[in-house]
Amino acid sequence: MQWAQPLLRQKLKRRAKAEALYGQFVEERFGHYAHATQGEWVWVHAVSLGETRTAGILIKGLREQNPGMKLLLTHGTATGREEGQKLLQPGDVQVWQPWDSLDAVTRFFKAFQPRLGLILETEVWPNWVRCAQQFKVPLVLVNARMSDKSMWQALRWPSLMKPAYAGLQAVLAQTQDDATRLQVLGAKVKKITGNLKFDATPDAAQVAKGQAWRSRIAMPVIMLASSREGEERLWLDAWQSFVKSNPDEHVQWLLVPRHPQRVNEVVQLIEQQGFQVSRRSSWGQEEGASPPVNAAGSTIFMGDSLGEMALYYSLADVALLGGSFEPLGGQNLIEAAACGCPVVMGPHTFNFAEASEAALAEGAALRVANMALALESAVALVQNSALLESQAAKASSFSKQHGGATQRTADAVREWLIKGSAVH
Repeated sequence: MQWAQPLLRQKLKRRAKAEALYGQFVEERFGHYAHATQGEWVWVHAVSLGETRTAGILIKGLREQNPGMKLLLTHGTATGREEGQKLLQPGDVQVWQPWDSLDAVTRFFKAFQPRLGLILETEVWPNWVRCAQQFKVPLVLVNARMSDKSMWQALRWPSLMKPAYAGLQAVLAQTQDDATRLQVLGAKVKKITGNLKFDATPDAAQVAKGQAWRSRIAMPVIMLASSREGEERLWLDAWQSFVKSNPDEHVQWLLVPRHPQRVNEVVQLIEQQGFQVSRRSSWGQEEGASPPVNAAGSTIFMGDSLGEMALYYSLADVALLGGSFEPLGGQNLIEAAACGCPVVMGPHTFNFAEASEAALAEGAALRVANMALALESAVALVQNSALLESQAAKASSFSKQHGGATQRTADAVREWLIKGSAVH
């Protein structure tokens, strides 16, 4: 696979134009590390932003049970690495994940010789598993999820993927359905631990700030949360159509794209349609700073900051779930629920199927067929204060009832660390 290195380097160079981190520490991608040291590392891999936030929950639990734990943290994306910097303590190490070539991964294992590898959610790479076995490093997939779509994609390459899943030391699955699909791929599922995301506690300062800002805005605030490519256009078309039929309805919209590098593109799209955009980054951080009070709803708020989803959900009365209005699998609705923000989701939530269905069953979310119906449902909800209050309470209750995954996962990991054998 040496021949593919120039292609990967070119790709990283292109991405670095928008996100500078992609151009830094490039040699780590190929298993070359400036300050590698061997030791009793607990290796945690969190590929991107969402997984890294989840890893933060787990790492906190692991540190509480294992004081002095040496953390080796790896990522694949710039947003993941930036978020991961917040999780580091003195003595910890953060590097890019090794590209899944045998040479690069071998160099990674030789350089660090981790005591244990914990991979978040879905990141199973054949050469990682192969080298983990060679170096006798137990590799465990934690908070593991597996959709039907992903299972069938993996089964298209059975000679490659089945040995990879079977070679994992253990799998700690989110739900029984995830466990069943992972077992089809040959994985050794040891426990159903639940979803770590339910144990996340929203930042209290962000919640307070968001609620304070909400109190100053006369209109209802509706959020398009973690939107993906194509969904902003769907929203814009649906909203313009809605306004033509309902000219007296005034709503303050807040858009938060899933990937920060797309913000400029989304702003341009909105401004081309005659709207003004007010970015979060222009509101300031000082005491008393706030978004502009908009009497007519012609200015769209744009969430262009990282790590402030609790603020955005606390500012909103209801959120439309990004990733669910195109066949992208949906985004995580648990953080919205933890902030007491009801969710309207589209038809595509296969990446978070069990959480979405549970939220629907417990009244913390609504499901609709398309973006136009999502707008209608959200507007109807914010017009009914009693129903909105009830939905918000159900959302908070939903998030609290499904906790405990961190303790169960940390217990399983600690049991292995103590015994030096398979996770039980």
